[in-house]
Amino acid sequence: MTERRQPARPRPVASAARASRLGLADERRPSGPSKGSADRGARARRALRVVVPPSLLRACDRGSFTAEMAAGLPALMLLLFFGLTAVTAMTTKGRCVDAAREGALSAARGGPSADEASRIAPDGAEVGLVSGPDTVTVTVRARVALLGGHVPVITVEGSATAAREPEALP
Repeated sequence: MTERRQPARPRPVASAARASRLGLADERRPSGPSKGSADRGARARRALRVVVPPSLLRACDRGSFTAEMAAGLPALMLLLFFGLTAVTAMTTKGRCVDAAREGALSAARGGPSADEASRIAPDGAEVGLVSGPDTVTVTVRARVALLGGHVPVITVEGSATAAREPEALP
């Protein structure tokens, strides 16, 4: 013996406003004696409850994924661009610190510090050297473009200080 499937039971519409938008509003009004405002509201909601077939409810939701995607995709893309920009800025900062450290060590030994720092620094970086009586400080600054270069840039900086070697003292 085979079981018969029961047809899908229509689901009630949650609000009278939605039922009226669907053209399914029922004009029934609550009747009978009222026992108070709370009871009257419950009766009104029960009286205006409209039964809508599931196929009509699915038709009302058509296109909702497209609308949500249209709103969410630009936000997701901005988040991706900001994340990539942050990674690029941190990588550039690390390269600036490495270049400053190598330049400071080279200058402390009496070597060509600017050449050593420029060799390691990111493209277009500025190298600054400050010599003291016992120390050498090298600062490397580089610009990082935000969001692919269509908006203003940020500047990252790395600096290092090294003590002069005894044979390199002036």
